[in-house]
Amino acid sequence: LFSDIRGFTSISEGLDPKDLAHLINEYLGAMTTVIRHHRGTLDKYIGDAIMAFWGAPVADPDHARHALLAALEMQVELRRLDAPFAARGWPALQIGIGINTGLMTVGDMGSPLRQAYTVMGDAVNLGSRLEGLTKQYGVGIIVGEATRAAVRDGVFRELDRVRVKGKDEPVAIYEPLGLAGSVPQAVLDELKLWQQALRCYRAQEWDQAELQLMNLVRLNGDCRLYQLYGERVAHLRQQAPGDGWDGVTTFETK
Repeated sequence: LFSDIRGFTSISEGLDPKDLAHLINEYLGAMTTVIRHHRGTLDKYIGDAIMAFWGAPVADPDHARHALLAALEMQVELRRLDAPFAARGWPALQIGIGINTGLMTVGDMGSPLRQAYTVMGDAVNLGSRLEGLTKQYGVGIIVGEATRAAVRDGVFRELDRVRVKGKDEPVAIYEPLGLAGSVPQAVLDELKLWQQALRCYRAQEWDQAELQLMNLVRLNGDCRLYQLYGERVAHLRQQAPGDGWDGVTTFETK
């Protein structure tokens, strides 16, 4: 799991160093408590970013589900900080979280002068890339397809199939909406409309895709995802992708 505060540079410019230190300490403390509650291992803080993992040093067969529950609760806990932050004149925070599941190397790594207990591998790198993509799609959490497959009682919205920087194979990415039974019916109905829009988009049925997206915008006009796909449809109408198009979005930057 990787998380990052959105617009942290601007936040830093607007606070004096002491206030900034207090803000980041309170934020990191709250998020770390959530991660620990869900059996996560805190790897490190990287400025305002958090890196954590599951399944080591103690085995956890349900690691993907615990990571997902931690991410969902982190977003809830973040909103609990709004009132005390506002009382001090601090801004409300927004964070992006990326989660990926896979095999990785875990253990003490570093140099003869300094080592740290951490994880390394392709699955770790993809988790970091997924966190970065939350900004592109306007969502708070993105998980990879292995995480989605491992959490069978989760409700997910497929966002896209992407080829991230440094990887040749495309991967499907998803936004978790919650656990089955906890997601409001209105959200589930909106999800069905989105799935129809995504099918039309991938079939290059631009009129139907645009119609579905217009209906979704009427339901939720602030959703960046619907705006993004509306822009894509408008572009692809002008420059038809052709029969070989696989619907994959390639990102050349992290």
